[in-house]
Amino acid sequence: MNRKYRIGAGICAVLLSISIRAFVPSVLAQGWEPAIRDFEEQDKAHPPKPGCIVFAGSSSFRFWDTLDSDMKPLDVMNRGFGGSEFSDLDQYANRIVVAYHPRAVVVYEGDNDLAEGSSKTPEMVAADFRKFVQIVHGALPDTWIYILAIKPSKLRWNQWPQMKAANKMMQDYAATQERVQYIDIATLMFDANGNLPRDLFKSDGLHPTTKLYAMWTSIIKPILLQRFGPAKMALQALHEAPIFGS
Repeated sequence: MNRKYRIGAGICAVLLSISIRAFVPSVLAQGWEPAIRDFEEQDKAHPPKPGCIVFAGSSSFRFWDTLDSDMKPLDVMNRGFGGSEFSDLDQYANRIVVAYHPRAVVVYEGDNDLAEGSSKTPEMVAADFRKFVQIVHGALPDTWIYILAIKPSKLRWNQWPQMKAANKMMQDYAATQERVQYIDIATLMFDANGNLPRDLFKSDGLHPTTKLYAMWTSIIKPILLQRFGPAKMALQALHEAPIFGS
């Protein structure tokens, strides 16, 4: 192989590498586009009620089939798209969160970001969370944002230290922001011996069972009801009603 050929081959390899790196993110982003468009088609057929509470995130929300009934009487929308990372939610936040003008958004992301083999760090997850807050509050400053802790799991137990680090960073940031609250759904998942009960997870060791969803409901729902329950909303409406003179 002559020197000119080796140089030419090397240049081609570099260009191919660059093109692949540029192409892969766009392919991955396009991969979520059908799911997002499906949400938008659902909205056309069944327009969401103003002031709903949006649950946005990855498959732990996507598979929460009983979310509507679990959260009653709160009006909620499930906008989980399985396998998503925080950066994906940031990309589509305007279309599946801001577009609804919700009273609140409950977020579950970070699990896939820190899965085995991922190059992401806890700092990157926390940065994506900060970006999400900026996107939502930039458009809807009065909307509450609830960030759920990344859950421990059997499948991703080795990644739990990184997940705990990301949780701490998100919790610390939430404490500095108005209308942002961190909800710890992870601590109660451990039993008295510090173990994760097997019946909290499906056979894959990752996704929640009905038992775990019930546990999460017991933590999340009272927090939402305290601020957005029927009694609270009725009192708020009374205060906002115009007063007519006699």
